[in-house]
This record gives sequence, structure tokens and C-alpha cells, in this order.
Amino acid sequence: MRRLIGVVAELNRFPVKSMAGEELAEAEVRWSGLRGDREYGFVKADSLRRFPWFTGRDHSALLRYRAASAGDYGSAGLPVEVATPDGRRLGVGDPALAKELAAAAGGPVQLIQLSRGTYDSMPVSLVTRATLAVIDAAHGASLDPRRFRINIVIDSAERDIEWRGRSIEFGLDGARLAVVRPIERCAMITIDPDTAGRDASVMRTVARQFGNEVGEYASVLRQGPVRIGDEVYLVDEAAAPVAITSELAR
Repeated sequence: MRRLIGVVAELNRFPVKSMAGEELAEAEVRWSGLRGDREYGFVKADSLRRFPWFTGRDHSALLRYRAASAGDYGSAGLPVEVATPDGRRLGVGDPALAKELAAAAGGPVQLIQLSRGTYDSMPVSLVTRATLAVIDAAHGASLDPRRFRINIVIDSAERDIEWRGRSIEFGLDGARLAVVRPIERCAMITIDPDTAGRDASVMRTVARQFGNEVGEYASVLRQGPVRIGDEVYLVDEAAAPVAITSELAR
């Protein structure tokens, strides 16, 4: 049994970890998430910490660098071009970009490419507009959804928390996801995606009124496309952890 719960309103891919991303009309969802999502990331080369990534938490202005695909996915992965805040366009592997980021980091940085994605936790993130509206109301002002860096935004009258532990499907031939657990938020949501200015009140709202959770993480149960305008269905079965593990192992 399937129940219609909404339609896909936005698709976002972030080719470089912590940089601004790109809006897509269609995304290919693989076992490792949206193809090309977070495929690249910069690490602090002299860091031995468990979290070596150079991110907006270190340098807010990193979010003003916009990463976008510069061609089709090929044997070398996703070709990516980065638009810098001052209007230049550089290939993601251009030494000039690494030099600029190293100056901001206060030490050397190194580009890493991982086909499975440089995720902190899980491969796909989703949220509903109903959830975003509740957060706006609690905050007393409209928050730019880009603060939450979500892959799939669903236009639904339901909050995504209602789907946790269940499966959802997209369209007639699309991907199937297991909605697994909430996304715990960090200081990244305090950063304005346009100006890189910080607003600590955003974190206070999310932490105090929503247990520091916005949106849901999902695992991939079936590969397939997701398109803007696709109908989204709640599948009448639980997203059992055993099923998730077996599918992801393929």
C-alpha cells in the first residue's frame, strides 16, 4: 500500500563539502546518495583530529563559494567548477583555489575526492515545507531553507518526523528511501548563505524548541531518479535496519 504525501519541491546537490551547492531538476540517487553530492571536500592537511574537514564552522565565508557541475559525470567523477565570492571561476582542483582556502584556514589544505561522498553521517537529507513553516513560526521570522543544506525538500502538509522509521518512494520509477533518524544541527545553520554573517538566535530556536533537530536522514533502499514535481508516497512498511543494511551492501 502506498499513500500520497507530497511532491518534490527542491533538489539540492553540494559538490564540495561546506560550499554553496546547486539546484537540480533531476538527481540520480545511488546507494551512496545523490550522485556527485559532497564528492569533494577540503581537509586541513596538518590536522590529526577525527574531523579534519575545513568547513563553514571554521570559516563562514566558505559558504559564499558556489560549487556546481561543469559537465557530465564520467570515469573521473563529477567535474566541478567553483565560483569564488569575488566572481572568479576556478576548477575545484585549481591550485589557486587551494591557496586561497589555505590562507583562510591559517594552514595548508588538501582537496579530497570520494565517490561515496564526504558525509558527516548519512547519504541523503530531506525535510518538508510543513516542518520549515513550523520552525519559521517558532523563530518569529522566515529562515532561508538553504541554511539547512537539505538534498530533498518535499511540499507536504505533513512533517517529516511523521515518516521516521518508514519508507518513501518517488514517482512511478524513482528511488526508495528509508527515513531513518533526525538530523542533529550544528553552528552551520547560524550562517547566512548569502552574506556569511552569523545569527546565534537561529541555533537557540532550533536547540530549545526542536531538540536541536531539523529534517531527517535517509538511507537508500532502491536506486533511481528523483525529479522536481515527482509525487512522493509513504510505503506501508517499516524501514527495518536489517533491510537497510542488506540493500546498502549491494
